[in-house]
Amino acid sequence: ATQAPYDRHYQMYDYVVSELPGLLAGIPQLDVGRAGISGHSMGGHGALTIALKNPDRFQSVSAFAPICAPMRCPWGKKALSNYVGDDTSVWRNYDACELIAAGARGPWPILVDQGMDDAFLHEQLMPDYLEQACAASGQALVLNRRPKYDHSYYFVASFIAEHIGFHAVAVGAGR
Repeated sequence: ATQAPYDRHYQMYDYVVSELPGLLAGIPQLDVGRAGISGHSMGGHGALTIALKNPDRFQSVSAFAPICAPMRCPWGKKALSNYVGDDTSVWRNYDACELIAAGARGPWPILVDQGMDDAFLHEQLMPDYLEQACAASGQALVLNRRPKYDHSYYFVASFIAEHIGFHAVAVGAGR
């Protein structure tokens, strides 16, 4: 967040990119140079944008039902105006589709799982925009459309093992 009152405590980007890896680097068993990032819903949006802004920091990225185009949806517009301000040109830095359209890429495929019975699918999440942005740019995307699944943690729990496997392969787990 860059706008008061949120800017004092809402610094998730700095936490995920700098603070947390710094803390984890102190654990000898962990190699913070081999990291993936994932999230659900707004956290999925964060995972996508953070990975796109830091393609050399993360070896993989995945998301469950992410808000793909926040500049186009009510949730995103509300959050962006509250946390970043009213200048919509600045919002592009916080929208995965806009970042990809502007040239942000990762050397990895993006993995997204989306429940097709998600009540937020069309108005808020908009994975079709992500699919279009990736196709136009050449960014690899695996978009799994899951029939009969919604936005719940049951949906996440149903496919989390696939995401963990995806990240384990990408970061070279077991090497």
